[in-house]
Amino acid sequence: MSDNCDIAIIGGGPVGMALALALRDSGLQVTLLEARKTTEASTDPRALALSYGSRLLLAQLGVWQALTQISNIQAIHISQKNSFGRTLLKAAELAVPDLGYVLPYTTLQTVLQHALEGSAVTCLQGASVTGLDNNIEGATITYQLNNNEQQLYTRLAVIADGGKLLEASHPPELHDYHQSALITHVTCTQPQLHTAFERFTPQGPIALLPYQEGYELVWTAPNTDIKSMLAWDDKTLLNNLQQHFGDRVGNFLTVAGRSTFPLRLKRATAHKMPHTVLIGNAAQTLHPVAGQGFNLGLRDAWELAQKILRNPPETLGSNSMIISYSQDRSVDRNAATRFTDSLVRLFSNDLPVISSVRSATLSLLDCLPPVKKFVAKRMMFGING
Repeated sequence: MSDNCDIAIIGGGPVGMALALALRDSGLQVTLLEARKTTEASTDPRALALSYGSRLLLAQLGVWQALTQISNIQAIHISQKNSFGRTLLKAAELAVPDLGYVLPYTTLQTVLQHALEGSAVTCLQGASVTGLDNNIEGATITYQLNNNEQQLYTRLAVIADGGKLLEASHPPELHDYHQSALITHVTCTQPQLHTAFERFTPQGPIALLPYQEGYELVWTAPNTDIKSMLAWDDKTLLNNLQQHFGDRVGNFLTVAGRSTFPLRLKRATAHKMPHTVLIGNAAQTLHPVAGQGFNLGLRDAWELAQKILRNPPETLGSNSMIISYSQDRSVDRNAATRFTDSLVRLFSNDLPVISSVRSATLSLLDCLPPVKKFVAKRMMFGING
C-alpha cells in the first residue's frame, strides 16, 4: 500500500509531536509515524528538564497549561568539589518567574498526544520505519504497520527519532566521553525547594534537580565506575553521594530505582539529503551537563515549523528551503554543542592548575552580573538569549 502527504515526521517523541502541533492548522497534510504504540510510550521512567524558553514554546503550542507534576527551578547552584568556587543563578535576577522545570517525560508525552487527537495530523502508532529513499522530487518512506509493509511518499521527511535510520548511509560525527550517567531519585533531610544543583567532580558532574518531594539525580562518571555503582546497595550509594556532594541538602535518605546510559556527543554529518531534515536527537545528541539536549531539539522543531509556515507551499522540501533552515539553525546548534562539550572537558579532570582556574572562574562569574545573566539566558533561550 502506498500513500502521499506533504510532511512526514518520523518519530513521535516530544520533539516530533511538537513539530506536528505547530503545523496542525497549516493546511498541509502532515503524517506522524511512531514505532511504539500509545500504551507503550507511557512507561518511560525519565524526568525531563525544560528551560524557561521551552515553556514559552509549549505555551505557544497550547499545551503548557495542561501539564501537571511540574517542579519549578528558580535557582541553580553551581559548585566544584574540593573548592570554594561557586556561582548562583537566580530567576529573580533575570526578571523571569523560573529558570526551568522538571516533570515526568510521560506527562509531556501524554499531553502532546492528547493535543494531537482530533487535529488534522495523521498519527500512525506502531509504524516502524525500515527505509527512506530520496530523490529530486520527494522522499519515499517504507514502514511496517500491523505486520504489513507500506509506503508513504512525502515532499518533506523530518527525522526526529534519534537518526538510526540514516546511520549506515550517513554516519554521524561521534565523540565518546567514556562516561555514563546514572539516573535515580533521592530524598534528603533538608531539600531546597525550587533550587537545582550542579556539582563538578573530577569524575564528572553531579546534578540534583528538584522533583517529586526530592531530587532527580544525574550522576556522571567513567564507564568503569558506573558498573561498580550499579552494584552498590542503597546505603553505599547514598554514602558515596554524600561524600561527593556535601551537606547542602542535609543527609541523603533514600534512593529509588536506577538506570544508566552512555554519554556521547553525536552530530549528523553535513551531507544534504533531498527533501529530508533532521531535528532533535536525530540532528545532535549532547552531554546532559547543562540540560540543553531536549530544549535544543524543541527549538529545532519550532524553527522548522516557522520556516515552513513563512515560505510559499511550492518551496516545501526544496534544496533552498532545507539549506536555509540548516544555516538558520547552525549558530544555535553549534553554540549549544560547544557550551556543553567545553564544560565536560574543563570540569571533568583533576589537574591542579585547571582546578584552580575552574574555581576562580566560578567565583568570578558570581561577581559579574552581566556575564552571569548572559550565561543564564543562553541556557534558557539558546542563541536567541
